[in-house]
Amino acid sequence: MRSFRFYTTDVFTSSRFGGNQLAVFPDATGLDPALYQKIAREFNFSETTFVLPPADPRHTRKVRIFTPGGELQFAGHPTVGTAVVLAHVGEVKTTGAETRIVLEEGVGPVPVTIRDMTPDSGFAQLSVAMLPKKGPTPPPVDKLARCLGLNPDEMHPTLPPEAWSCGTQFLHVPVKDRKALAKARPVMDAWESVLGGYDTDKVFFFCDEPELPGSHYRARMYAPAIGVPEDPATGSAVAGFGGYVGARAKQAEGLLSWRVEQGFEMGRPSLLDLEVDKKNGAITAVRVGGSAVIVSKGEFFV
Repeated sequence: MRSFRFYTTDVFTSSRFGGNQLAVFPDATGLDPALYQKIAREFNFSETTFVLPPADPRHTRKVRIFTPGGELQFAGHPTVGTAVVLAHVGEVKTTGAETRIVLEEGVGPVPVTIRDMTPDSGFAQLSVAMLPKKGPTPPPVDKLARCLGLNPDEMHPTLPPEAWSCGTQFLHVPVKDRKALAKARPVMDAWESVLGGYDTDKVFFFCDEPELPGSHYRARMYAPAIGVPEDPATGSAVAGFGGYVGARAKQAEGLLSWRVEQGFEMGRPSLLDLEVDKKNGAITAVRVGGSAVIVSKGEFFV
């Protein structure tokens, strides 16, 4: 029997018991990859990450990301949380105000900036390896309302649903207000019939009525098909959301920024900071950042 060290962290929060839970194996060398999925199911967090030596020596580490239902090519809170854990345990040496690393993920090399490290927390910001790409035309709004247990008049009156991806595709669905956001629940027979034939059944739904000063949007995310009934914080969806809001922004040049609230309805409040760079009206970069807090450490026996 062998043991492998793991840490758990709450991501996109500065307080324990908020944000999105993540298990990180900071050195999974020698751990049978056939066990990754089983271990992710054992933790039953939204994601578990396994850190390996990089394929390219210019990069910092390779990271494989698993939900209870399968492997992801890119995800935000695992990237942020893994970076903070690697700095916390000394696998990444932090120097100066900021430390820049590159994590290899399925989508490609993901640059990450780490800062504000304390003995049990830190802040990390990822830059997407793939710029936002718009997906196919979504199902009709009334059918999407039925998937969420809402009436058509509870959907946003002017903003349309759109699919966007920075490596993992989500359907971004605007609803009318925070009341509709709180009410929404996946109706599984409608979900399967409406989204079963679509490119993605991961739904990131949002309103432009946040709760906290300094926030711009409030969101939730359902992905029942991959074992995530609701996600407290979804960095990959917020990265794609950068395409949604960035494309609509009137500003054609420079830096745009937004703060997204998520997980409040679950009792795990999360704050995700989104930045978009534009040049000549086109999106040239997307970054998602947030804090992470170390919660526990232990040994996993296999």
